[in-house]
Amino acid sequence: MSLFSHRTHARLKSSTAPSASSWQSGTGNVLHRRTVIPPWFINTASLILMGLLVLLSLSIGVADFSWSGILQSLLTQSANSDSSLLLVSRIPRTIAIILTGIAMAVAGMIIQVVLKNRFVEPSMVGATQSAALGLLVVSLLFPASALIVKMGVATIAAVFGMMLFMLLIHRIPPTDFLMIPLIGIVFGGIIEAVTTFIAYQTESLQMLSVWQFGDFSGVLAGRYELLWLTGGLCVLAYIIADKLTIVGLGDNIALNLGISKRQVTWIGVGMVAMMSAVVVVTVGMIPFIGLVVPNIVSRLMGDKLRRSLPAVALLGASAVLLCDIIGRSIRYPFEVPVATIFGVVGTVLFLWLLLRAPAEQ
Repeated sequence: MSLFSHRTHARLKSSTAPSASSWQSGTGNVLHRRTVIPPWFINTASLILMGLLVLLSLSIGVADFSWSGILQSLLTQSANSDSSLLLVSRIPRTIAIILTGIAMAVAGMIIQVVLKNRFVEPSMVGATQSAALGLLVVSLLFPASALIVKMGVATIAAVFGMMLFMLLIHRIPPTDFLMIPLIGIVFGGIIEAVTTFIAYQTESLQMLSVWQFGDFSGVLAGRYELLWLTGGLCVLAYIIADKLTIVGLGDNIALNLGISKRQVTWIGVGMVAMMSAVVVVTVGMIPFIGLVVPNIVSRLMGDKLRRSLPAVALLGASAVLLCDIIGRSIRYPFEVPVATIFGVVGTVLFLWLLLRAPAEQ
């Protein structure tokens, strides 16, 4: 069922002509961005790429594995070492990688729309750092608590961290769009310093390091299922994509179309906080996904959220899969954490986005 009436859809069609790329202009001038590549082509290519990376991810690992053993297990309908390894380790790890990439890319897209700024992501607004702080506190005070309790506390901490960040940037003029990520970096650094100090005083630095560096080496069946919650949140983001797009176009447009800016904003903040908390609890922090992937897709497909969200999800999953494969291959049989690989790749891609010629206006 549509979220808007037919009349509202007509007004939305005319109102969304000024692309959300005007977030960065800040001068009131409207920048029109034309979609150069058809969305279906980008989504199809991303899906094929992700399929190839999934096959490669399932095939790479320290333990001996062969697809002929899987075929033999299927023909004889009996389990062997290859099928057990595939079901217990390889498939759960690959699913966790895909869900993490989708969640962080979609969360980055949402926070960029809500804050009307293309240079922010969950780790730049204090979400992941606050989630790690909440997770550390609850682990120290209630070490025997269930994983769902730790995730809930981490989500609440992430929401409070993002609320504090939004209060800090409340008086910053919208034209000063570079100041927001700078404040976010400082704000996140302060939270991370407090977290590290608490961990140092309680001799928990090793436990904290597990959450600060995204790594999938410990993912097994039964230890990643919380990530399915992020999949549901991504579906919810697609359902309310039109409302988020309207909020990103400005307060006046949202008011004229009858959209509650405050309500949609807090729904978006809550979704980003929960996605960040689940990822931190399960695999740890992975930077730059929510910054690089939405910007690349925006340059290729424009800024309408409902159209670009599937491409953001697919490209985010493919990017994390690729970095995980690189991390497992460059020092085989040892692994380099995905956060380290994506930190290097993300920095290069982000500099490329900043220095390359602007999109057609």
